[in-house]
Amino acid sequence: MPLEKIVSDAGRAWALWRISEDETSLITQLGGIENIAPSISHPNKRLEWLAGRLLVMNVFSSMSLKFQGLTKDQHGKPFPIGYDHHVSLSHSFPYVATLIDKQGPAGIDLEQPKEKLFRVASRVLHPMELSDAGKDLQKHCIYWCAKEALIKIHGQKNLTLAENLRIDPFHLAEEGDVRGRIIVSDRETIIPLHYFVFANFVMVLNERISPL
Repeated sequence: MPLEKIVSDAGRAWALWRISEDETSLITQLGGIENIAPSISHPNKRLEWLAGRLLVMNVFSSMSLKFQGLTKDQHGKPFPIGYDHHVSLSHSFPYVATLIDKQGPAGIDLEQPKEKLFRVASRVLHPMELSDAGKDLQKHCIYWCAKEALIKIHGQKNLTLAENLRIDPFHLAEEGDVRGRIIVSDRETIIPLHYFVFANFVMVLNERISPL
């Protein structure tokens, strides 16, 4: 597994790698801890599923924890079996990322800048966000990833991207901070986020926050 990066600090870690293994290799490295869901048939999706769990296993090992598999709540949010750590996973083949936090909510998302982001922008972005993103594909990608990270932090699927999830305007750089807001039933929760612009993809994850 070409594990590209692990960044850890006090019970919190995020990690990234680029998949180059075949399915058999990933299954072998998982050692039977989890079996791939039978509903997943596309070859790349199967690799992402396996690699995601293997990445979590590696991060757990770096935190001196034993990975026993992942389970999901009724909303599909993953949780590690036997621990109360928060886990977030993201993948855009061939890249996979995870964020694990013992203390509070975790949200991470990565995406490759593609023209499709322009086509869906009017449904995803608030007019203020559309104005700020303009024709900059990387900014559109950061907005998209930031909102996906907020969805994972919220943990439920009852949100409208353009209205319930807001990202404040920001200056584009190779790496930077943005402020996210989850607005539900007149309650606004501020979520500090951090983004990275890599050569082939963008990644956004939340800074450490108190349990929601």
